[in-house]
Amino acid sequence: MKEFDEKEAIKAMRTAISEEKSRLYDDDELLNIIDIIWDWYDDQGLLDIDAEADDEDVNTDALIKHVGKMISKDTDSPVKREDVEPLVMAELRYEQSLDEI
Repeated sequence: MKEFDEKEAIKAMRTAISEEKSRLYDDDELLNIIDIIWDWYDDQGLLDIDAEADDEDVNTDALIKHVGKMISKDTDSPVKREDVEPLVMAELRYEQSLDEI
């Protein structure tokens, strides 16, 4: 299993949206989404050492809703609501790719 690399995750997220939209968001904005995802994992107990988390454990609908809620609370965030789902799904696909050999 490969280690999580924030720069690679950000690259993956950028490919999920158009180049035009990608230019609207700096790396810090995308890193903020990654942080929100991992905070949600922590809140759900998915980061516990004894948790045998797999893809089925992640409620993607709830995760996307949570990220959207947190982004909308951040009045300084330029991330558009319609971009939340493709960005989150791209980050999740990146995570899944780490398990692939």
